[in-house]
Amino acid sequence: MRKTILYLTVLVVLGLGIYLFLIRSGDSPYSSSEAGFTIKDTASIGRLYLVAYNGESILAERSDSGWIINKQYKALRSTLELLLTTLYRETAVVPVTKNALENVIKDLAASGIKVEVYDRAGKKMKVFYVGGVAVNNTGTNMLLEGASTPYVVQVPGFNGYLTSRFTTSLRDWRDRTVFDLPESEIKSVSVQYADKSLNSFEVIRENGKIIVKGDTNFTKHMDTPNLHRANLYLSYFKNVNCEGFLNGLPDNDTTFKTAPKQSSIDLVGMHGQHQHADIYWMALNRRSKNISGSDISVPDDYDADRLYAVINNNKDTVMIQQFVFGKIFRRCFEFFQKDIEPAPKGKPNELPASVLNNKK
Repeated sequence: MRKTILYLTVLVVLGLGIYLFLIRSGDSPYSSSEAGFTIKDTASIGRLYLVAYNGESILAERSDSGWIINKQYKALRSTLELLLTTLYRETAVVPVTKNALENVIKDLAASGIKVEVYDRAGKKMKVFYVGGVAVNNTGTNMLLEGASTPYVVQVPGFNGYLTSRFTTSLRDWRDRTVFDLPESEIKSVSVQYADKSLNSFEVIRENGKIIVKGDTNFTKHMDTPNLHRANLYLSYFKNVNCEGFLNGLPDNDTTFKTAPKQSSIDLVGMHGQHQHADIYWMALNRRSKNISGSDISVPDDYDADRLYAVINNNKDTVMIQQFVFGKIFRRCFEFFQKDIEPAPKGKPNELPASVLNNKK
């Protein structure tokens, strides 16, 4: 009797171990025709089509210049990579229970997201439906096309549901680049402030030389520009992104009728590229960090952390952060200041010689 119990115990342990190994390794123990959600060769994927119950859809296609969304927008890398990683790792854990089956089928039919995956040659690789959270709150209900049973699907090591990774919102998929040119490709940058024209400036590369232009009433009294600062400034326009798109949100027109303009920025490339942005102040709101205290660089009625911007030939309204754009919002006089002389090595508390020699 004891030997029988011992054998049964060993068999249960071995079975459990094999099951856990399969789940953790990303391989489902169930039939691939019913539960084969995993796509191991994501590099072969050439097209993704996601459509929601409300008709909202996303078409992501691989091209020579990268992934394109709905045939006109560059894809947001983080959204695309998260979805491809999910397709690579998602694993069927267990069939939906009989008690939950009817409700899950209704949910998939009424509000599921259909996912179609094609290879680079346009051949269909997989089609499945993504539903809501499973009853245990640690998985997502999914159903393969042609299968009779939906499964609870998980990404090993992630205790949550996956539906949000299959978003069909264009705002989640669009690349958020506002400016993106390397320093060597920039011909000129112009920043024109709406309310303080003396702070406006233009940095131009002409015949291999850097020129800084500003209001002549100011620049005629200044020495030659600080070329180190001007060159450094041109390096700030690589991979400058907005926080998110605001297109289609209610009250946008009303907001911009009352939002005063902060500045206009023009970035011109060596090969004729032109990226333009009109920047507007955002009114003080509950999220504003400066609501309880002033910020010397921002008028008291406006948010110190975020602004609005209109980009892409006035087609898109976006939100931008001072954290990202603050380095671009320089002032003309800063390009004519001398760099602070570093302290001598080994004497961090000693003033620079230029200061000591002029000290009275």
